[in-house]
Order: sequence, then C-alpha cells, then structure tokens
Amino acid sequence: MPTRYAEAVWNGSLREGSGNIKLESGLLDTGYDRVSRFETGDKTNPEELLGAAHASCYAMFLSALLSGDKITVNTITTRADVTVTPGDGGPTITEITLTVEGDVPEIDNAKFVEYAERAKAGCPISKALASVQTINLNAKLVS
Repeated sequence: MPTRYAEAVWNGSLREGSGNIKLESGLLDTGYDRVSRFETGDKTNPEELLGAAHASCYAMFLSALLSGDKITVNTITTRADVTVTPGDGGPTITEITLTVEGDVPEIDNAKFVEYAERAKAGCPISKALASVQTINLNAKLVS
C-alpha cells in the first residue's frame, strides 16, 4: 500500500499566526488557525481533519466487514465528534464519538450494532488513536 502525505505550514506565533494545509491529492488546500481550533472560526483545524479521517476510515471498514459477509450495503453515514480538553501538558484529545447510521436492508439493528462495534475495534484510524481516553460509538440501522 502506498504512503500518503499531507503538508502543513504555520506562519507566526500561535495567537496571531495562521497556516495552510494541503493534501497530496490536491483535493484540499485550505487555511487553519488557533481561533478555528479553540474557539469558533472560519478555517479548519487538526481535530476536524482527524474527525474526517476517522469517520471516513470507519465507514469504509464497516462497509468492508458487511460486504465481506455478503451483506448488501446501501449507505453508511458516519460522524466523528472530537473533543479537545485543556490540560497541564497542553490540549489533549480526550474523547471521540462516532455516530453511524447504516442503510443495510438484510440485517436487524442488533446485528448492525455488532458489526459497528467490530468496525470500531478494527478500523485502522481507531487503532492509531488508541491513546484517546474514550472512543464512543452510537450505531443505528436506517431504512
């Protein structure tokens, strides 16, 4: 499998500075700053990007588990809420909540939740984020 990269440039101090993030694919080239990270701003931030990576990886992995067992998947929609908490050693990601809904017509909700839990444990980004204190999961089958 290939190695992927993203590039981030930061200019200036934390308080007054800002940066730019670019993806290897060229599909994202956008700004990020302190205000958008710790308050409310109009740029992106590392936690939002981490949430996007986690949500997309999780959705793909759950789909792979289901389809690998010959279960038809119409749609998997995943949201990742990433919580940053201030601490003595600096800000820390303390919690991630994955909220997933699946349009998977061949199974019931209990079976969907079972697959969802397996995906949470096996998703490569979940594994990479094992140091996060809490990764919650809310799973619901929709039709």
